[in-house]
Amino acid sequence: MNNRFFPFLIWFKYLTFADIKADFLAGLTGAVIVLPQGVAFATIAGLPPQYGLYTAMVTPVIAALFGSSKHLISGPTTAISIVVFSSLSGYAEPGSEAFISMALTLTLMAGIYQLAFGLARLGKLVDFVSHTVVIGFTAGAAILIATSQVKHISGIATGKGLSFIDTWISFFTNIEMLNVAVFSVGFTTLAVAVLVKRLVPKVPNLLAAMIIGSLIAVSLGQGTGIEFVGGIPAGLPPLSMPDLSLSTLQLLAPEAFAIALLGLIEAVSISRAIAIKSQQRIYPNQEFIGQGLSNIVGSFFSCYAGSGSFTRSGVNYEAGAKSGLSAIFAAIILVLIVLLIAPLTAYLPVAAMAGVILLVAYNLVDMVHIKKILTTSKAESSVLLITFFSTLFLELEFAIYLGVMMSLILFLAKTSSPEITEMALNVGQHRFVEASTHTGMHCPQLRVLRVDMSIYFGSVNHIQNRVESILLQPEVNSILIICSGINFIDLSGTDLLINLAKKLKAKGGGLYFYGMKPVVKQRAIKLGLTSELSESQFFENKKEAIESIFPRLNQSVCELCTQHVFIECDKFEQPLIIQDSHKTSA
Repeated sequence: MNNRFFPFLIWFKYLTFADIKADFLAGLTGAVIVLPQGVAFATIAGLPPQYGLYTAMVTPVIAALFGSSKHLISGPTTAISIVVFSSLSGYAEPGSEAFISMALTLTLMAGIYQLAFGLARLGKLVDFVSHTVVIGFTAGAAILIATSQVKHISGIATGKGLSFIDTWISFFTNIEMLNVAVFSVGFTTLAVAVLVKRLVPKVPNLLAAMIIGSLIAVSLGQGTGIEFVGGIPAGLPPLSMPDLSLSTLQLLAPEAFAIALLGLIEAVSISRAIAIKSQQRIYPNQEFIGQGLSNIVGSFFSCYAGSGSFTRSGVNYEAGAKSGLSAIFAAIILVLIVLLIAPLTAYLPVAAMAGVILLVAYNLVDMVHIKKILTTSKAESSVLLITFFSTLFLELEFAIYLGVMMSLILFLAKTSSPEITEMALNVGQHRFVEASTHTGMHCPQLRVLRVDMSIYFGSVNHIQNRVESILLQPEVNSILIICSGINFIDLSGTDLLINLAKKLKAKGGGLYFYGMKPVVKQRAIKLGLTSELSESQFFENKKEAIESIFPRLNQSVCELCTQHVFIECDKFEQPLIIQDSHKTSA
């Protein structure tokens, strides 16, 4: 029980002084990085800047204590932030008390969903969501984020509540109203962030860019139309109370579910990506619990919905973090930094924030994987494009659902068409090989098939059509199925095999299996497979199967056969046609 609900009790015991030192240094790096990100992400979400910092103080601590990843850093993220804004902006004015209250409620509900998923051990569900969906959604969200910052970096008022297309139409229609001072601050901030990243990669580029942008804005003076963020309260995250009224809960339930799903996909995907490098094992159910608790607790400490951050998690790993303690150190150091520099945010220009956010949005677009998907798979490309355009032109939560649904459809399409490979005897290698790629010999009466994947309700039609095409050949009356690749047989699959066995029996032959996994066989027998088949039709290996099946074949056909595939064909062998080295029982 402790292992499941208090996983930190395990890794805490094994920490050495060297590990703690490494975690502290990694935490210091993480705190510096999340400072500008927290402010930027809260702005994207339509919340006051301090809420991004509050989320970066509380959420990562709870997620680190109750999750399974040593390196995942949770907190505010771009994707979650844009969904929060999209979900609530239609109900309340961004930044207003009502908006903040609804954001807290949304966070609490998303956390409850996530915790429930974890306790119900539904972590495997994430495996059915294609990474392509995340790439497509993130790319679309990046463009929406950039679109939302157009008015801030240009000084052109594009209007509130406009759609993606309308915002850009409004921008280009009023391009003559471009504020040169505002644009200079935003563009310079963006350029500095890019240059620092390339020339001095060890320096936190976003923080450096925001400082430069602030200095330029202050030097330009008042009367230029440059707006400033304003001072952030210097203190710990204050206690808060989500709106628990029934009407609000009903209103936000669908949006909370979408945020919960997106947050879990992000967190588990990031954890697994880093775990491949760190050789760590990730437990999705535990990650669900950690993410759920972090959002539930955070909603009572002025935090909005968070998830795993790829940027901060990657930096945390590269900085040498050894355990979840690095996330705790990062949160503590962030608190100290905020207490010291919070008043300075009064000099932070909105245009500089917009420049930083534009860079964040650009980095979200994974062009490498997008190009690979578009050039290698039509099915994955369709999922990518549908998710991408749905994100741009439909409600964001619907885009998430649509992308997940497309992933499931793609998965079902693959599993419903299992590989059914006809095998032939390779004369030189004395073994069965795939007939489609190798030249080999066939027994006219007995066909050997290898079935990969499951025989279940979704695949029975495909399997039946394939086998029926083989049965159209007059002399074929027996089929031997190689079952080593079959992991599951359900009732529909069992009925299919029984019907095939009856048809083969009517032709004077039979249906045979070898290499079936004991668990699969046991389940198939419980579902009634042996009502038509006997134990004598199941074999452990090919040699045993051929030795048993051969005497049941039509011997008169064997007498006229020139293939002589098996050793058992010796008594019919014509030496001038088939040499001994061409025969096998295996």
